[in-house]
Amino acid sequence: MTSRLTRRQRRRIWQGIQYAVFAAVLVLIGVLADWDRLQNQFAQKDLALRLFPEIITIALRNTVIYTMSGFLFGLVLGLVIAMMRLSSVAPYRWVAGVYIELFRGLPALLIFIFVGVAVPLAFPGTEIPGGTYGKVALGLGLVAAAYMAETIRAGIQAVPKGQMEAARSLGFSHARAMVSVIIPQAFRIVIPPLTNELVLLFKDSSLVLFLGVTLQERELTKFGRDLASQTANSTPILVAGLCYLLVTVPLSFVVRRLEARADKAA
Repeated sequence: MTSRLTRRQRRRIWQGIQYAVFAAVLVLIGVLADWDRLQNQFAQKDLALRLFPEIITIALRNTVIYTMSGFLFGLVLGLVIAMMRLSSVAPYRWVAGVYIELFRGLPALLIFIFVGVAVPLAFPGTEIPGGTYGKVALGLGLVAAAYMAETIRAGIQAVPKGQMEAARSLGFSHARAMVSVIIPQAFRIVIPPLTNELVLLFKDSSLVLFLGVTLQERELTKFGRDLASQTANSTPILVAGLCYLLVTVPLSFVVRRLEARADKAA
């Protein structure tokens, strides 16, 4: 009479089946894929080398500038919105709530179109400071601020209430206690999600192409797309994608380390 399998044995058998299916899929892809055509379309070595150094000195540099400017603007605006969200003044809370729901609900592409088209139409003769860089900082920042505001608000609320009470007992005003005690602690709590937001913002910078940029203002996606159209080959797009990974993979690793450190501290 055969004995019933234990839970651990069933789990091991199921894991073995999953590994076998995964290996079979990889083998099937390796056998059926036309690697010569893929290499010819996506991995032309000579064409890839022609992209350097401009893909680094122009495209990657602009992508980093766009991302950091949008992140910094979004961080400042997000902090203001978070404080309004926590305010005892009802209109402030209403405005902050509407802003967060509006900009979290709209696609980032529509925000860029609004910045590039609607703002000049609404305010004729006015220019956003910084030209394209200013428009990108505004577009990315408006989107990022909605998410950062909720992250910062949650971080502020996660600080023990005793911290505020202790600061007030030492003679701090409410505003000074927030600036000197509560907000610094909140930022230590929200560093991992804010870093993750930076990763997402780095990829959203590809929407810059809808603003109409010059050759010297192109970011990675626009740069790769233009060269792919000129050469009728997708190698530039692949190289641009690898450049994104050069930044996003290390940042993702930093996020995981920060989250692990935060879990240990908790």
